[in-house]
Amino acid sequence: MSKGGDKSLWDTAIDEAKLAEEDEAKASEEACVLFVGSKNAGKTSIILRFLDRDEAPKPTTALEYTFGRRARGHNIAKDVGHIWELGGGTWLTKLMDIPINTDTILYTSMIIVLDLSLPNELWFTMEKLLNAARTQVDAVVAATNNIDPEIKIKLKKRAWERLGQDHPDKDMIDPFLIPLCIIGSKYDLFQDFDSEKRKTVCKTLRFVAHTHGASLQFSSTKQEALINRSRNLISHFVFGTPMGKTIQVDHNKPLLIPAGLDLLQQIGTPPLPDDELGMGLARTPMDLWKQAFTSIFPQENTNNPAMVDDPAKDIQYAEGTVDSMRIQKNEELERYRRLCERRAKDARQQAMNEGLVY
Repeated sequence: MSKGGDKSLWDTAIDEAKLAEEDEAKASEEACVLFVGSKNAGKTSIILRFLDRDEAPKPTTALEYTFGRRARGHNIAKDVGHIWELGGGTWLTKLMDIPINTDTILYTSMIIVLDLSLPNELWFTMEKLLNAARTQVDAVVAATNNIDPEIKIKLKKRAWERLGQDHPDKDMIDPFLIPLCIIGSKYDLFQDFDSEKRKTVCKTLRFVAHTHGASLQFSSTKQEALINRSRNLISHFVFGTPMGKTIQVDHNKPLLIPAGLDLLQQIGTPPLPDDELGMGLARTPMDLWKQAFTSIFPQENTNNPAMVDDPAKDIQYAEGTVDSMRIQKNEELERYRRLCERRAKDARQQAMNEGLVY
């Protein structure tokens, strides 16, 4: 019994449990991760393995939504994590505005899945997706600024908390404003590459991930240990479970480098001859790494029209029938984008109705 308005130990425990449940429900509702990456890189397979769904992966149509849930302790309420997957490689980046918006910006993470077995497409895909994501995040920050003028400061602060305020490479890092991870998929194929080529890919991805404040890990759906790594990573982004501090930087083994645990000194210099370092058209360290990587792995642009300027916008290729059909397809894509948005809202509402999200 409580006396004089004081709460009993039991009452206090009940209040604290209710607050904890409210916090967990709030975090579950807000947690969201967006998968993007190379076409046929295994994004769907990674997601299905995380969700423990024993089903064959199907090609992703534009943008797809699903969610995962887990029980937390002895609470009745469950954590719910929202998972988006963008298909089509680099073609449909405009659809990023559905999962990354003013309502989700503070609680969204992004995972870029790159096909290690196709290094001749890797840089283009990575660069295109990073630029598109940065553009979308910046646009959302600008749109949110009227409501929350300190939104960018908050995101920057969180980014440096993930990396460490006193990191030795702080002057060289421009952290992505939302949590970011690069997954190199199909390691089972990549491990058979020539040692020097593997070293080049590993060093390059380490540099890109590190300077973006991102985590980096290699994965394969053929190796159970690497599947478990991917599960742990997604669980960290979706449910806030500990990331772990295990690190593997040996290019002869599958890389595993949490954000903030790499060092430029250990990564080394780009694989260029000494007389070419500091020369050429490179204006930034990133340009220099691009120059080095693409000189070893020329990026293919013959079979992927997305790698060149859009010829449909060039008047010399104007064709009435084709152009009108293209306009029609663009309108269909926009309708599909709006449909995806409505479906996501409906799925969210259903989860709320079922008591999964509060």
